[in-house]
Amino acid sequence: MARVKDPRAVAIIVASALFMQNLDSSVVATALPAMARDLMVDPVHLSVAITSYLVALCVFIPVSGWVADRFGARRVFMAAIVLFTFASALVGLAQGLPSLVAARILQGVGGAMMVPVGRLLLLRRVSKEELVVAMTWLTMPALLGPVLGPPVGGLLTDAISWRAVFWLNIPVGILGLVLVWIFIPDVEKQDPGPLDAKGLALWGFAIAFLMAGLETAGRGIAPPWFAPTMLGLAAIATVLAVRHSRRARRPAVDLSLLRLPSFGVSMGGGTLFRVGASTLPFLLPLKLQLVFGLSASASGGITFATALGAFAMKPLVRPLLKRFGFRGVLVVNCVLAAIGVAVCALFTAAWPLVAIFAVLAAGGLTRALQFTSLATLAYADVPQDKLAPATAMAGTMQQLGQALGVVLGSLALEAAMLATGAGGAGPREFAIAFVISGLVVLASLPSMLRMPADAGARVSGHGGR
Repeated sequence: MARVKDPRAVAIIVASALFMQNLDSSVVATALPAMARDLMVDPVHLSVAITSYLVALCVFIPVSGWVADRFGARRVFMAAIVLFTFASALVGLAQGLPSLVAARILQGVGGAMMVPVGRLLLLRRVSKEELVVAMTWLTMPALLGPVLGPPVGGLLTDAISWRAVFWLNIPVGILGLVLVWIFIPDVEKQDPGPLDAKGLALWGFAIAFLMAGLETAGRGIAPPWFAPTMLGLAAIATVLAVRHSRRARRPAVDLSLLRLPSFGVSMGGGTLFRVGASTLPFLLPLKLQLVFGLSASASGGITFATALGAFAMKPLVRPLLKRFGFRGVLVVNCVLAAIGVAVCALFTAAWPLVAIFAVLAAGGLTRALQFTSLATLAYADVPQDKLAPATAMAGTMQQLGQALGVVLGSLALEAAMLATGAGGAGPREFAIAFVISGLVVLASLPSMLRMPADAGARVSGHGGR
């Protein structure tokens, strides 16, 4: 059986799973209005179809590193692909909101093992000097998901049904499974020690309570006491989880990693950046379809510009990091990315579609540069024996940032409608939501300003190191 040792080839094969997950994430937002009509649910409230999946990811990712070390990363990775593909088929068969959410949660469990374990397969094969190249190759094929997602999702929704959007994962999953089976060797099993079940439960409850409280706050879809109770329980669970993680000998969530400046910035400021930026895949398709009256396929053809700009950026990452270093790139680009988000507030039906396309492409480039730089910086100083807990924590924070981004976009729309007295989301309400999102992106800037000038220099090559 053939085996591939080149990190670039391994990265491309592992990225087939990332492609599937990113394709799924991008097409859901495009198909959301059609799903809402079919299931007779408010499109804004249907954000639960996105957040339920992301919450499942956040809850189960922390255990992914332990499971990979215990049973073998390749075996777990392949099982996760099977589970994700099977759950995708169930989502396409859903007949109501409860069955849809249940299938999305199962999808999240598969994704929780698939993405961080796949990344672990790659990271254990590369040196620090190869990290930028490896991460770039890993994310380039995965970006095909967002590139193809909006137009393909829109076409499938208009021509067939929103259900076909999820069934698209089936052939992609089968292809990824075959490639992993044939070409990728397993990494050595590690001794993860006993499972920190208490820590996993506490962090899982903290995340689940937080998202339940935010998803129901001010929407009239739960009793008035529900959201405050959930948020209070989330605060209590978080305090207990932090206390436990600091005392446990081998915690499921290793907070000591945050003492590494590069990792801490990526988890702190990087997560805040992701929250603000992750509102766009939720807000843009809704605005284009509900306000501009575009079809799902037309909307997808425009929002596809965001991922196209991101894909075009990838060859620039390494030279930019080498020339300006992580701190220089992250600080300047954070401001540009915040502008790229907030400028969406200016979009009106009078704008030529080509102008909207160009603005979204430029914004996609800046956001992708920030995401890739932060993802690479996270592992710049992580020792080999800490890679499993580091990938688990990074994956959790990444998905939590995306989930909170969807919640932020939804809550911003609700708050804007309350402030303007509108009965639905119109141009003013979307403009307010985009401005709020841009300010959240900008709020991540202080964290990057506090970084040492030589942060991650061994990885970036900045300063001749």
